[in-house]
Amino acid sequence: MTDHNDDYAGEWRLASEMAAIAASAGSIEVRDAAGNVLADGDSVVLVKDLKVKGAGQTLKQGTVIKSIRLTDNPEEIDCRHDAIKGLVLRTEFVRKR
Repeated sequence: MTDHNDDYAGEWRLASEMAAIAASAGSIEVRDAAGNVLADGDSVVLVKDLKVKGAGQTLKQGTVIKSIRLTDNPEEIDCRHDAIKGLVLRTEFVRKR
């Protein structure tokens, strides 16, 4: 068995304990602009026109974004749009569909 140092508690713990702690920490709720909980695969609608840096394009309010993916940051989601790959949106600008 492998031991790992728990930086928060300052103790050594088993790898299985650390994995359980990491899994429970990953259960952060991600919420949209209206306070609805988002999950991987959800569709969202933009609540504001957004200029996309590097793409020279503006996504209009009401644009539907399908199949989002949650990130480590509860304020950002990964998504795809027809013309833009690798798009990251802030959750404050989307509403669950």
